[in-house]
Amino acid sequence: MKKSFISILLLFGVYKVFAQDGAFTIDDAMFTIHNTWMLVATFLVFIMHLGFATLESGLTRAKNTVNILFKNTLIVAIGLLTFAIIGFNMMYPGESWVIGKFFGISGLGIGTDSAGLTRAYNPSYTYWTEFLFQGMFAATAATIVSGAVAERVKLHSFLIFSAIYVALVYPLVGSWGWGGGWLAGLNFHDFAGSTFVHSVGGWAALAGVIVLGPRLGKYVNGSIKPIMGHNLPLAAIGVFLLWLGWFGFNGGSVLSADPGAVSYVFVTTTLAAATGIITSMITSWMVQKKPDLSMVLNGCLAGLVGITAGADVVSVSSAVIIGGLAGVLVVFSVLLVDKLRLDDPVGAVSVHLVCGIWGTLAVGIFADGYSILSQLTGVLAAGATCFGFGFTIFYILKRTIGIRVSEHEELRGLDIGEHGMEAYHGFQIFVTQ
Repeated sequence: MKKSFISILLLFGVYKVFAQDGAFTIDDAMFTIHNTWMLVATFLVFIMHLGFATLESGLTRAKNTVNILFKNTLIVAIGLLTFAIIGFNMMYPGESWVIGKFFGISGLGIGTDSAGLTRAYNPSYTYWTEFLFQGMFAATAATIVSGAVAERVKLHSFLIFSAIYVALVYPLVGSWGWGGGWLAGLNFHDFAGSTFVHSVGGWAALAGVIVLGPRLGKYVNGSIKPIMGHNLPLAAIGVFLLWLGWFGFNGGSVLSADPGAVSYVFVTTTLAAATGIITSMITSWMVQKKPDLSMVLNGCLAGLVGITAGADVVSVSSAVIIGGLAGVLVVFSVLLVDKLRLDDPVGAVSVHLVCGIWGTLAVGIFADGYSILSQLTGVLAAGATCFGFGFTIFYILKRTIGIRVSEHEELRGLDIGEHGMEAYHGFQIFVTQ
């Protein structure tokens, strides 16, 4: 009864604001409600960038904090601007396909009528809302790469990579599914981006780690030397911000304010994250003989990444299984990546790539009406494209302007070497030799 009364008040409030000359309708009210929810979801996804910044900062050393915060700030700007210039029209080309359903572009720049309705891809909200919501997703792909190459990548090289990758590769692959491309024709399902966002970033992260090489002192005389993060409270804050933002990431991907669909996605998303925490704790405790906080934090993210592809179509019990297995996978993946001498300071490859692949395949296993063969096809196509482009871009940058800072700069810290400032002035001790 209380909920019904609140709903009536909300609709009445919208009516009072927008009614003009008796022309106002319930459809107008619902349009406003849908549009408002999508903007709220956009704000939540925006907060995720702060979560990435604090998580990455906390899991790395104090002497590189300014550099990491700088990168994460610039990535948002680069992502939004490149998406406005070309990415949005590549990802959603409409009927403007150039090469089959593999590549299309409907022009450059963004624009519509004053009401934001012309060229709108979804009748439930405005064109401008669509752009902002999807633009926040675009920046996330490069943010994933930032953590994997942290503490030794040249700033200008990373920014160039981010601009190229987000402007061209991210929207190209996304158009195959979300833009109505060839994967959509195969009934490939990726609700909110286990593949189109997380694996796209994860494949590039893997390429960057390979081309860049490990941090100094990480692998010495055949042994693995742990390089501890400087601020686990900051990392924990980052994970909770990301978990909060995921309500917009997945909840907004319903693409309307449908109460049943949004609420259901909230439930599957949250339970997958919770189960990922529990299973990563148990797995790390059994394998490492101690409960590892960094593994548990990544377990939460693993559950979130894993459920993102199928949050709308799997059952609640399946969401628990998907999140739980993601929590187990991330622990073993982090350990395996380290044994392979692939230095990933924050576990980005394990969280976003490995669990992104798992979540995408899980749709074909647990959801009715979807084929694991179609899901696997999407995983392989995205992998070949993203890793191929990512590796090529990094390699060209390496052979031309270079992608790695000097040994002296790496030891001293990128905050001083790249920025000439400290995150913790007066408290930081630099290693100079």
